[in-house]
Amino acid sequence: MDLRHLKYFATLAEELNFHRAAERLHISQPPLSRQIRQLEEELGTPLFSRGARGVELTQAGHTLREEAQRILGMVALACERTGKAGRGQIGRLDVGIFGSAILYHIPRLLMQFRNRYPEVEIALHQLPRSEQIVGLRDRRLTVGISRRVPEEPDIVVETMFLEPLVIALNRAHPLARRKAIRIAEIVHEPLILYPSKIRPGLVEDVMVLMDREGARPRIVQEVTDVVTAIALVASGFGVCITPEAASSLRLPGVVYRPIKAEPPPSIELACLYRRGDASPILAAFLDITRRYRPATAG
Repeated sequence: MDLRHLKYFATLAEELNFHRAAERLHISQPPLSRQIRQLEEELGTPLFSRGARGVELTQAGHTLREEAQRILGMVALACERTGKAGRGQIGRLDVGIFGSAILYHIPRLLMQFRNRYPEVEIALHQLPRSEQIVGLRDRRLTVGISRRVPEEPDIVVETMFLEPLVIALNRAHPLARRKAIRIAEIVHEPLILYPSKIRPGLVEDVMVLMDREGARPRIVQEVTDVVTAIALVASGFGVCITPEAASSLRLPGVVYRPIKAEPPPSIELACLYRRGDASPILAAFLDITRRYRPATAG
């Protein structure tokens, strides 16, 4: 018995008329009759009774009709899911995340992906850049999102966009009244840096900005994450240079101001993935990231 036999049988079982069933199957009536006879011979029992009242199912035919509907339904579902898997519409997306982008850009990217591919399971893994690379190599991650990713022969690093840097400061600070602030105006301010243990990172970018002013920054604290840094700003502990995504952190007493420079300083946000990875889900996610147009986080 093959699927063609089942399909022919199921159609005839619905129509109970050889002529109409043949039309639905786009074949002539004699081939349909031959296929049904072959199926009955293979099963060793008649499936249809042919009499004055037309074609009727036998008891064996009724049993096979239920099984055929179930089997053909499973085959159709398997075909549908296989097609969806090939198009990246089902499966699992494991994403490595880290840094301030989780406050704004990453949730919006993931929401766009989920809206387009609702049947794909999304799993997030909070990992620093180095561990994202290991996770990709171990195939525990599909894609990572990070900043300042070093070159690796087996890892593709694709810049998604350049994100402006801003200055976070306490609302009571005199500079908070400015619409934009020059780096030269904060070189003597107590400076909070993050992340303290990730190299290379945002800290290097901040130091480059200070070097351009010929100044040695007055660093009062280095912390591991953006939330801690902004919380210190809220307490009046100092000022902090951060990617714009951090401005979605609305802690009491904190304001964010753009940096007045030409060109304005920025830092890249990149996705990283295995070189040569042909995963349809990865291709679908990359399509979303390439279409993503960041709006201001403020």
